[in-house]
Amino acid sequence: MLFRVALFLVIGSLAAAPRPALAQMFFSAKPDAPFTVGPLTVRATVTPALGPVDVSVLWSLDMPSGKSRGGIEQDLFLLWPGEISSPIDKKPNDKTLEQYVEQRGFAATGGGRLPLYALNLYAQGADAAPKLVGELPFVTFVQDSHALGLSPPASWIRIPWMPQMADRVFMMELRMRVAGIIKPKRVGWIESVFAGDRHELQLSFHEVRDRPVFPMYAEHRDRALRLADAPAELVAHFAQSDSLRIAEIYPPTSIRRLSETLETTEVVSLFLGATEGTVPQHLEVQFGYYSRLQGLLLVAIPLLLLAAGPALGPILGRAASRVIAGLTARIQWTPRGVGRSRHGGVLLGREVLERIKPGVTTVEEVLALCGPEVEEQQRLDDPDHRTLVYRGWRAEPMTRRLIGWLSIVQGWNIVSHEVRIEVERGVVKNVQAHVRRNRSARPEPPA
Repeated sequence: MLFRVALFLVIGSLAAAPRPALAQMFFSAKPDAPFTVGPLTVRATVTPALGPVDVSVLWSLDMPSGKSRGGIEQDLFLLWPGEISSPIDKKPNDKTLEQYVEQRGFAATGGGRLPLYALNLYAQGADAAPKLVGELPFVTFVQDSHALGLSPPASWIRIPWMPQMADRVFMMELRMRVAGIIKPKRVGWIESVFAGDRHELQLSFHEVRDRPVFPMYAEHRDRALRLADAPAELVAHFAQSDSLRIAEIYPPTSIRRLSETLETTEVVSLFLGATEGTVPQHLEVQFGYYSRLQGLLLVAIPLLLLAAGPALGPILGRAASRVIAGLTARIQWTPRGVGRSRHGGVLLGREVLERIKPGVTTVEEVLALCGPEVEEQQRLDDPDHRTLVYRGWRAEPMTRRLIGWLSIVQGWNIVSHEVRIEVERGVVKNVQAHVRRNRSARPEPPA
């Protein structure tokens, strides 16, 4: 009873986790099989149609040296967590496999037969083409639970024994069509319009955490075959690479290259390491195909921006400065509760003006007292007479506290000063000061 409760909790936690990528695992018919799997290649071919993906599993069996090969003949099984179909004409389902999964509480949802080919690694010419050597029965099944609901599909494939499996001259190739191996990836509408939709391809090996794979693995784990010390890899072929955009590849150790044998095909591959036990190894590729129009936009828009850069730069700069000026004119940060005033030009206070004495103060003394930032006016018919003009302004904000130290500016009180100092023969003759006050929505000097 305790074991059933623990198994239910484990399966429940796995079902609540994010669904892992599609996986593969080989099993032998007898425990302690004297061979391992390798070399191995799991290859998926992706096209812009983005429908069911053609998948090939190429493998052979590695026999330990020095051991007898007598009595090793036995059926193999491949567990594939996903819904598969056959690329050849539909054949009758295998009733024995259907009964096998139904006896374990699963529901059979489909089945058929998959083609199996043998490749002679040393053949040349026409003999190098894969030779059809058999058809493999398979069944697709699901698990229905009142507590966990309906599970994703999985497939159980029986591989009858053939002498080529243990012959290093040959590699076996299983071909099938897999649905759901490509998932849509959510992107923003701007990227979708200009660069196309994004999708995610997931391949893995020895991934058993999904329903109904875990119960099947738990029952047959004493017959699971591990990888040999031989080359093994997960491979994704992307056709029509001239309209392909690969955004991200995981893990970073994956290799991306152009195919040496297929035209306009890009290859992403991950080398699988031989490990003890069941260690999941994943390959994930985020990609998208774009149309001719989208490809043209991807090239044309940067070129247009580059060409229009000298013209757009000042326009954008002025627009940005106006936006910033508008915000600073309406919002202020007032930690002391008092808004920050603004000013410009030269503001001369009363104490400064009282120190300027007509008939006594010279031009040099005025410049030293008031500063050199002055406007000078002079008449051509009267060179001995000129006027020094000092202009300045100050804007005081009228603020209302919005929240905390943040205040909103309701308006600006603007005071403008103009001081005209008439000079004759280098000595001040007369001083006049004009003050104007007005209210404005922006802290700008009066016109």
